[in-house]
Amino acid sequence: MLRGKPLTMVNLDTPQQTPEKKDPVKRAAAIWATAIAVPVTLLVGVLAFITIQPDNSEKSEKSQSLPVPSTAVTIDAPKLDERTATVCLAVTSQLPAKIRDLPARTVTAGHEQNAAYGEPPITVSCGVPAPVMCESLQDATPGCVPMDTELLIMNRVCWYAKSGGTGATITTMDREVPVQVTVPDHYDNPAQWANEFSDTVVKTVKSKPLDTMPSGCQIS
Repeated sequence: MLRGKPLTMVNLDTPQQTPEKKDPVKRAAAIWATAIAVPVTLLVGVLAFITIQPDNSEKSEKSQSLPVPSTAVTIDAPKLDERTATVCLAVTSQLPAKIRDLPARTVTAGHEQNAAYGEPPITVSCGVPAPVMCESLQDATPGCVPMDTELLIMNRVCWYAKSGGTGATITTMDREVPVQVTVPDHYDNPAQWANEFSDTVVKTVKSKPLDTMPSGCQIS
């Protein structure tokens, strides 16, 4: 016998209930409703799946790489001073063997400062003239970078993108030795192609002092 409060007996028996007589009409209606609802649900799911899938029926020609010729890519190789040449050699020696599906190609001149990939070729040139910021919003000096230009900070590198007649030119704005990438119109999103080289730039080229960087390159 347990001490304390008296035990309370709990009745675990469930009173028997008289089963409800099934209405054959209602049962038939339920079966038809289920038979219809399942295909409709599947149809909705299929339609939703089709809706969220990208349309790959017509791929853009720009996204398709062309056969890469064995010939070297023609590119200029201006003479560099000793320090710039040393930095550029470090850059080109660290470039990847391919970017995405584009293999590296040989160049006609300046292997220590130039590189190329794919066809039409995306080119990389180190030691190019540094872009100069305009001094005011009204400054119309030929070639200067407008003060209201939006600079691109990608993977810790500040780039200036300029569209041209046959493509885009993207140049570093925050490095002691400028690196420039040219991307033909054949390729979509030229800035993202330039970003393929950001890690190499970070590893091989020092940043400018903060007080000499354009304000658009300074990360707060």
